[in-house]
Formats: sequence, structure tokens, C-alpha cells
Amino acid sequence: MSLPTVSLILNLCVAFGICGLLYWLQNKHFSFTKRVFAGLGLGILLGAVFQMIYGVGSPIITSSNAYLDVVGTGYVKLLQMVVIPLILVSIISAILKLKDVSSLGKISGLTIGTLLGTTIIAALVGLLMAKLFGLTTLGLNYSSAEFARGQYLEGTLASAKAITLPSMLLSFIPENPFLDMTGARKTSTIAVVIFAILIGIAATGIAEKKAEIFKSFGHFIEVAQAIVMRLVTIILRLTPYGVFALMTQVVAKSNKNDIFNLINFVLASYSAILVMFAVHMLIVAACGLNPKRYLQKIFPVLAFAFTSRTSVGAIPMSVQIQQQRLGTPEGIANFAASFGSAMGQNGCAGIYPAMLAFMIAPSVGIDPLSFSFIASLVGIIAIGSIGVAGVGGGATFAALIVLSSLNLPVALAGLLISIEPLIDMGRTALNVSGSILAGTVTSRVLGTTEMTIFNQTETELIENHSID
Repeated sequence: MSLPTVSLILNLCVAFGICGLLYWLQNKHFSFTKRVFAGLGLGILLGAVFQMIYGVGSPIITSSNAYLDVVGTGYVKLLQMVVIPLILVSIISAILKLKDVSSLGKISGLTIGTLLGTTIIAALVGLLMAKLFGLTTLGLNYSSAEFARGQYLEGTLASAKAITLPSMLLSFIPENPFLDMTGARKTSTIAVVIFAILIGIAATGIAEKKAEIFKSFGHFIEVAQAIVMRLVTIILRLTPYGVFALMTQVVAKSNKNDIFNLINFVLASYSAILVMFAVHMLIVAACGLNPKRYLQKIFPVLAFAFTSRTSVGAIPMSVQIQQQRLGTPEGIANFAASFGSAMGQNGCAGIYPAMLAFMIAPSVGIDPLSFSFIASLVGIIAIGSIGVAGVGGGATFAALIVLSSLNLPVALAGLLISIEPLIDMGRTALNVSGSILAGTVTSRVLGTTEMTIFNQTETELIENHSID
């Protein structure tokens, strides 16, 4: 047996042993949050050990990551599998239970308003951090990969320029809801939300005239929701294992030299992300909730978003945590998680395009601190954040829209390709935090938050819900 094969087997045995440890923690009834945190920490540790022993780009690391990918990406795919059924049955169920269907307008307005409002704040924070860290494209050199990335961005510029607000809004309308249920379009999630809303409204319209049919339909949706939520719970129990595998892969293949070369941008990005997390907590406090308790309750979904880099995949966990830990009603939780995965993303559509615009503007003779530039930038970011895909690559799409709208050279964005995954992890966690915040704000403003649920301790959560 060759040395590489032996090394691969040893790596997989260690990974399997760590999964066994996580299973032991589950059997010993350690809280869900602690198990997720353990998976995150052990993933960082194992990835660092792999790098230290084999070196970056080693074929052994590549082979080990391929097997870990079965656990990590497999877990993400399971979550993505349940997203559409969850959105469909949960939103229909919530509308059927509404006494006043007109409250849908308030829920939608508050949710979208919070998402876009915090994205505008995120853009301003991104500009501030770019200024404080003195970010610029001057002195940065292209490698072959970065040059290729720049060429690719220029090639996709035409499609980004073709997108207008009217065309984006039109894409939300589900021309073929069954096609959108396959996730075929960037705006499929929103289209399914709208389809579910229309089905719910249509069903409530026959509640009086055809009471028996309405009752039967309501029972069907109730049964479907119970089954889907049980499926969500089963999948979410795999979270610690998924987070461990994903984190191990990320750390094992990260090139520390690339990170050090662009460390200023990395530090500026994460400083902006941390400031926006602080803004979120201030808004939570303004809503009359304990920020520390709130952060503890949403940590598992933030850890998943950080390692997986997918806002859409985080929807099932986000919905369940909002309902079972924050006391947000299911309808509002689904609205916030669904809309937040495709618009108003604080990290990908707010901070990132703003920082890129600040860096690139001087290269074409524009003062990035002029009022006219900032006003234009913030307005474009707010509009451009509508319809951003909630998967890896959504930030690049948002940046293309913003840079092309400001007539800035998009190829320079290719300079950051080497650190893109590292920054995207923090951005995605912030995106998901923003969507949960939108649900929390909406629920508090409408007075529908179950404070008894929000105030529950970890022990009470374990006793009352099966996710742990």
C-alpha cells in the first residue's frame, strides 16, 4: 500500500473519530449550540493540522477533502432539498391562520424595509472601513488566476448591465412555479414565496362559501407541514458534522500567503462585518430584547452560514431557530428567511460592493468620498441588492451590478479572487443575521413575539424541542 493511500486512510480515520466524538456529545445531551461550536473548532484544528503536515495544494489534502465533501456538501444539499417544500407549506399555513389577510402587507413592508435599511447602513460602514484601512488597488499585482478572473468578470458585464429594477421585479413573478420549485432561476426562492402567498390568499377566499373544502385543504397543509418540519429537524441534527467537514476543508486548502498579501482587505472586511453585527445587536436591544441571549440563540445558524457560504441553504435552520428559540411566528420567520436569502444582504450586497467601489474609484479619477459618489453608490447598492442570489458567488454578482452602474472597471475586482472564499464566509453569516433580524424586528413591531420562548434557557429548549 502506497504512502499517499496510507495517509488518506489515516486522515479519514481521524475525521471519522471526530464525528464519533460529536455523536457522543449528542448522546450526552450537550446543547445544540455547544455541539455546533465543537464541530467548528475541531474543523479549524484538523484543517490546520492537514496544512502543517502536508502543505497547501497537497494531493493528499485534495483527496481527503473529496471525502469530507460527502459530509459537508452533502449536508448543504440536504438543507437545500427541503428549502422549497418548507417555504411552500409554511407560508400557506401561516396565511390560512391569519385572521386579517391585509396584515401580509405590513409583514412584507417591515421585512423588506429592514433588509434594505440595514444594507444601506452596511454600505456606509463598508465605505468607512475602506477609508480607515486606506484600501486601494494601487500596488496590487495580477497573477494568472486573478487576470483570468478579471477577464471573466468583464465577459459577464453585459448580462449585469442588462438587469434593471423593472426586469428584476418582473423576474419575481412565477411564470412557471414548478420550474421555480427546482431553483432554476436566481429569483426562484422569491417566486415560490409569491406563489405560496397567492395560494394562501385564494384558499382563504373560499373559507366561507366552501367551508368543507377549505377545511380539507387546511388539514392537508397541516399534515404536509408537520412532515416537512420533522424532516427539517432530522436534517438539522447533522449540523455539527456538516460544520466540522466544511470548516476542515476551508482551512486545509486556504493559502496563508495569499491571505497575508491582501491582509489589509481581509482586516477591513471583517472589521466592517463585526461593526454591522454590533449594529444588529443595537437594533435588537432597541426592540427590547437581550442582545447576548439573542446572539446565543442564533449562533448555530451563523456557524453554518459561515462554513457553508450559502444563505439559501440556511433557510430551514433560520426558520426553525426563529420559531423555536426567538419566538417569531412561522409566517414572519419564513418571510424573513426567504426574502433575506435573495435581497438586502448586508455582507454580499452592502459591505463588499461599497469597499470595491471605494478601492477602484480613484483609478478612474473619482473621489470616493464626494457626496455625489456616496449618494449614487448607496442608492445603487439598495436597488442592486434586490435579487442577489443567496449562494456562493452572489457577492460577485452584486459587485458587477454596482461597479457597472457607476462605470467603474470591473476587471480590478479579480485581484481579490485568492481571498474571496475567506471573506465570503463572514459576509454570508452577516447576510443570515440580517434576515433573522428582519424577522425579529417585524415580529416585535407587530407585537407577535412569544417572549416566553425567547426567554427560555438552553435546558428548557432541549426539553421542549427535538432539534437537540
